[in-house]
Amino acid sequence: MKKQLVLEDGTIFVGEGFGSERETIGEIVFNTGMTGYQEVISDPSYCGQLVTFTYPLIGNYGVNRDDFETVNPSLLGVVVKEHCEQPSNFRREETLDEFLKAKEIPGISGIDTRKLTKIIRKHGTMKAMLTSSECPVNEVLQILSETKLATDQVKQVSTVKPYVVPGRGYRIVLIDYGMKHGILREFTKRNCHVTVVPYNTSAEEIERLKPDGVMLSNGPGDPKNVPEAIETVKKLIGAVPIFGICLGHQLIALASGGDTTKMKFGHRGSNQPVKDFESGRTYITSQNHGYTVDKESLIDTDLVLTQVSLNDQTVEGLQHKQFPVFTAQYHPESSPGPEDTSHLFDEFLRQVKENLAKEKGDSACQNVQI
Repeated sequence: MKKQLVLEDGTIFVGEGFGSERETIGEIVFNTGMTGYQEVISDPSYCGQLVTFTYPLIGNYGVNRDDFETVNPSLLGVVVKEHCEQPSNFRREETLDEFLKAKEIPGISGIDTRKLTKIIRKHGTMKAMLTSSECPVNEVLQILSETKLATDQVKQVSTVKPYVVPGRGYRIVLIDYGMKHGILREFTKRNCHVTVVPYNTSAEEIERLKPDGVMLSNGPGDPKNVPEAIETVKKLIGAVPIFGICLGHQLIALASGGDTTKMKFGHRGSNQPVKDFESGRTYITSQNHGYTVDKESLIDTDLVLTQVSLNDQTVEGLQHKQFPVFTAQYHPESSPGPEDTSHLFDEFLRQVKENLAKEKGDSACQNVQI
């Protein structure tokens, strides 16, 4: 069936529908990755968004059981130049069209995605509606003008109840703001005992779990929309080693007195260069975020800038001056993308080990009778 993608500025793209036939409204964004569409579609950080793929052919290796980053995707639509109806790959189990139908996610193909991407780059992300081509454009624009985009994306994608992924190693509490499975894979690879908790879990509840370290996951939307998470992080800083990824990185900045701002079109892709000041190395990273930490707001905080984007000099990494707390704006677990920065999980566990040794030493000193 014919479908149309209508932007709130009045731009119209007409193409062929695939996936679900339902109508949808969301924020239109673009991803520049050449591969990894299955991981992108299943990344909870895309909750509430229509994702445009800039690579022209999507779906050519199908969909398989192993590359999901969550069980139920939460993005609202898929926009491509061409979707492959007959994928060829030994891991393929179903087509992209079949998968999107099963998950009730609509798609549109056959449009000029390069033109669409240029519009987003020039004017920024905006509301868009994916609907039947028979729907009058003036009605669609009226609906768009009256629609307010959701601000509770983290609540939508976070786990409702805590659960445990058992291990014999360090005990890690992972706060789920929209966690990708790749983060869990990195910890289970290292034999950690991981307790995943909801986004609104209090610091007191987390401390009762006696964690060796706390991981703040990635997630969708504006970090300022989860004030309860900011308060929790404030209380945890100094009490336990913390590693924050993506939204977790932004929450640490806000909890430390910094600020965040919305980007014009964000960073979404698997080839984003990041410069590390300490090592002097440049890493190619996987990223997906529409907000960034304001560099100037860090001046009077206890956070030190450790990494920046080489594309636009935005903040990519932070380290606390006093406590074992550090962050990465990008995705060190990749999925999709390069694995250049997976060593950050080892760095986190090194800090956990050092902190435990310090606590043990302090405890021994307190028990010495003079």
